[in-house]
Amino acid sequence: MTVPCVAVDRERGEEVRRRLAEAGALAGEYEITVENGTIYLPVTAREDVPPPLRRSIIERDPDRRETPTTPADLLGYEPSIERLGDIVIIDEDDDERASAIAKAVMDSDIPCETVVNRASPIEGELRVRQWDVLTGDDTETIHREYGHEFALDITEVYFSPRLATERHRVVKQVETGEHAFDMFAGVGPYAIPMAARGAEVVACDLNEQAIEYLHENAERNDVADRITPLQGDVREVAADWTGWADRIVMNLPHSADEFLEAAVMIAGDDCLIHYYDIQHEDDPFGPGRTAIEDAAGDAYTVSVETERVVRSYAPHEHNVCLDVRLTRQ
Repeated sequence: MTVPCVAVDRERGEEVRRRLAEAGALAGEYEITVENGTIYLPVTAREDVPPPLRRSIIERDPDRRETPTTPADLLGYEPSIERLGDIVIIDEDDDERASAIAKAVMDSDIPCETVVNRASPIEGELRVRQWDVLTGDDTETIHREYGHEFALDITEVYFSPRLATERHRVVKQVETGEHAFDMFAGVGPYAIPMAARGAEVVACDLNEQAIEYLHENAERNDVADRITPLQGDVREVAADWTGWADRIVMNLPHSADEFLEAAVMIAGDDCLIHYYDIQHEDDPFGPGRTAIEDAAGDAYTVSVETERVVRSYAPHEHNVCLDVRLTRQ
């Protein structure tokens, strides 16, 4: 029996799988397969598939799969969990409930070596959390995202898998030969894919451990020749890169405004800045736009190309991104 399948290049597989899942179009009773660089995603029916993907539908005869056991099957409710490599992250104030979820995760079919519970908010200038390790003992993992691998230790560096779609949105805009500067690079989730698309990338971070992982990840993803890692406060090195950048990523949403003077210094004659901010829902974009205009002064014409809510951050607060082009006057 044949089944309609969306066929796309393997590197687009996760993006398309998410879109199909959001549309309720994935046929979960069939195996997803990969052959010769193409991934085949079984779907429920042609009409369930988002229109832009319908032209990629072909008929296949995929194997049926056994339905995996999920934590919800064992608990009787759907827990809120987040996967980062082979680490599962939960966020529970109740210790007994947290232990029950951790046990269910380990007894389920989720590939997992360690379960941790958030024990603090993101803290300090290095943006790291405290964690309660509930099962397992290894807080280092390899996270895979849109065809790239990132080694990291969650106790040493900041990394949010929830931002994968947003990172991919930015990376898809990068063209071969660009000069891209990531001002708060972490272990490289922006820098490495940008380099893979042919950009020359400078990646700076204050966290020494993050830069060590960035070196490792650049080698792991075969882009070390196109990335220059810098450890330290980007404001202290900005003068060395005056006028260099065609693109700047500023993913430090609580305090990116404090670094805009450095960003303007780094910007070339025509530079696109991806500026991340956290603001109240009443005016999520205005403060960032004003801050960038003030920093640019008379040196640049400022035009906002995109205003995007990335996710809800807290009640009545949004994590947003402004894509802003600076054109030297």
